[in-house]
Amino acid sequence: MKSAANLVIGAVLLAVLAAAGGYWLGNQGAERASSSVQTTVPAGAAATPERKILYYRNPMGLPDTSPTPKKDPMGMDYLPVYADAADEDEKSGGGAAAAGQIRISSEKLQKLGVRSEAASRRALERSVRAAGRIEADERRLHTITAKFEGYVERLHVSTTGQAVARGQALFEVYSPELVSAQREYTIASEAVTALGSAGGDARSGMQQLAEASLLRLKNWDISEAQVKALARSGETRRTLSFRSPVSGIVTEKKAVQGMRFLPGDVLFQVADLSAVWVVADIAEQDIGLIKTGARAQLRIDAYPDKVFSGTVGYVYPTLNSETRTVPVRVELANPGMLLKPGMFAEVELALAARDKAVTVPLSAVIDSGTRRVVLIDSGEGRFVPREVKLGAHSESFVEVLDGVREGERVVVAANFLIDAESNLQAALSGFGKAGAGKPAPGEAAAGKAAAVPVANHAEGRVDSVDDGSGAVTISHGPVPSLKWPAMTMEFVIANDALRQHLKPGASLSFEFVERGPGEWVITGVKPATVAPSSTHAGH
Repeated sequence: MKSAANLVIGAVLLAVLAAAGGYWLGNQGAERASSSVQTTVPAGAAATPERKILYYRNPMGLPDTSPTPKKDPMGMDYLPVYADAADEDEKSGGGAAAAGQIRISSEKLQKLGVRSEAASRRALERSVRAAGRIEADERRLHTITAKFEGYVERLHVSTTGQAVARGQALFEVYSPELVSAQREYTIASEAVTALGSAGGDARSGMQQLAEASLLRLKNWDISEAQVKALARSGETRRTLSFRSPVSGIVTEKKAVQGMRFLPGDVLFQVADLSAVWVVADIAEQDIGLIKTGARAQLRIDAYPDKVFSGTVGYVYPTLNSETRTVPVRVELANPGMLLKPGMFAEVELALAARDKAVTVPLSAVIDSGTRRVVLIDSGEGRFVPREVKLGAHSESFVEVLDGVREGERVVVAANFLIDAESNLQAALSGFGKAGAGKPAPGEAAAGKAAAVPVANHAEGRVDSVDDGSGAVTISHGPVPSLKWPAMTMEFVIANDALRQHLKPGASLSFEFVERGPGEWVITGVKPATVAPSSTHAGH
């Protein structure tokens, strides 16, 4: 019994000693491991440097940055953007390279079809186009009337529109007053001849009576030839002929054979159409550029292969308050009588060239309605948005008064897609009050670029164009890319170069993208290939 108890006690002691030995061995291993780790750190090695934070960006990817930590309206923390991460992002071709600067990779530039052109100094040659109408030259209109009472005995020209020559007989008239005046002249002339040798007061009286009768005939517009014939023959004629004073066209014929007329009644009107007027309606904003003597070219639908030339003869002093236009008179020759009064004409008036100025193509300007911006191509995929002040413009170019220097390259194609690609509004905030093209000191860099917007295509009809806001209302067919049904909605025009294709009533095929929430912008226009689908109002 005693030996068995000793055996149990020995086993317990052995277990305790084994546990104590394991604990000691474990501590010794940890110390050796710690010593081993410490020996791997090189002597004098520096600690890991702290990463530099450039700014904090919106956690939802919105174009909003902050120089200090903050939360968005949903309580989410803004994410830090580190300097080394921004450098890597810039090398990969995304985001803004610096405050107020846009960075696009070369691959995206090729996809977008970006093209730039240097701003150059040129004299803007501009012309004004307007609708006009052909009118007879008022100085070449002649009215034939009688100054005595009578009857139309016979018509030699019986139709309106008939061409007549100068001196050609138009009609013959009978008038008792005319016959009486001729008879008085004949009797007085015979009496003067009979009293030729007598002399004295009797002959002088008859002479005065003959001259008075002859003067009355002349005052009635009896031609000199008819008066001389009457003086030679001394015979009284029952009728006298009225003749055309000019060569031209009978534009009005009120005389009817056998009718009675009174003094002052218009019997015929003859127009000399060898030269005509074109009265064009010029818009109020262009009238200050029109000068007397300016050259004008006209095109008539009846003669599409001919161009007629004339000069501005007069700028009328009145304004049509309904159309806000001023009539301008263009004078031109009419060889062959091709131009008929009442025809419509397309008038193009050349304006005097202005002095040379720095200009850019119209397509380079992005007009938001409140500001006008161009994109300066800085090379290597870098673009700087600049707010510009514009002046006069021609058909293709616009004068830049401030914001662009001669020789600077501006984006003239796909600039709107760059706008959408880089979130231009965020980049523009970099120079808000610091001046055009100059970022404000301490302004944070723009956020990472958004994805390239998808171009949508549709066909429709232009309902209206608001020249003030630059908006256009279009009734379009379904848009498969957006799963839209046919509808009528309002779009914004990307630049002025597209405006000439957007006329009320025009059918077209157009391309548009979404620049901002609910802001749809037209970036391309071409004639419609098929008739637009039926639409309904509303968006």
